[in-house]
Amino acid sequence: MSQLAAIDVVTAATHLMRAGQWTAATALLTATNAEDPAERATLTLALAEVAVDQDFAQRTNHGSAALEAVLDDSWDLEFLKFRKDYSTALFGGAAGDLSERALALIAQAPDDARRGMANFYAGVMADNLYTKPAQAFAHYEEALALGEKSQDELLISLALRHLGDHAHTAGDLVLARTHWERSTELRQKVGHLLGALAQQSLLAMLLRDEGDIAGSRALATEVNRWARQVDLEFIVRGTAELMGSPNAAGTPAP
Repeated sequence: MSQLAAIDVVTAATHLMRAGQWTAATALLTATNAEDPAERATLTLALAEVAVDQDFAQRTNHGSAALEAVLDDSWDLEFLKFRKDYSTALFGGAAGDLSERALALIAQAPDDARRGMANFYAGVMADNLYTKPAQAFAHYEEALALGEKSQDELLISLALRHLGDHAHTAGDLVLARTHWERSTELRQKVGHLLGALAQQSLLAMLLRDEGDIAGSRALATEVNRWARQVDLEFIVRGTAELMGSPNAAGTPAP
């Protein structure tokens, strides 16, 4: 019987997760046996990441149990717990004050890519939970710089999405388009389906703001169709508004 290293399985599961195939990613990781304790820890942590990611995307609640199953304490585990608590707070649950935890994650991050990701989440926390736009903007700029330095294309795309949002809020539609188009391209490149659809919904909104109502509705319709197939309800609602539906709500910012 052939064997794969745990890291290879995790890589495959990560691609499935980014493609919105959380159930398949979970099944792959669960079906993989590892005798080495370090490899088992790697698989368990990956299962927790898939669960936390799915909880944000589909409003499920798999993350808490998956996080409890991770026995080895690490920066990565603490970061996943922070992501889970941020998601809980964002959608109306109680998670306590996350500010000190975010700063500790930034200070203790073991490399530039993870420091950048911690800065990004500190930014969305400041923006979406505590209404501190200047603080959020500074975190996004740092996340972008660290993403470029570490060549982490997903991190770069995340930072650009939110820097573009700040440009849009300030009325700079040209800069917003520049940031959002690059963010979209990067998310498509790394196979991040939810992220690419979220970005395209912003581009549809931008087309509306630029006066191209027909183009906005056409793009929103395609994004809405994609989102329905993978049960991304918050993108479905957000694009429904751009399509002209009265029963719509805004799109959270992943």
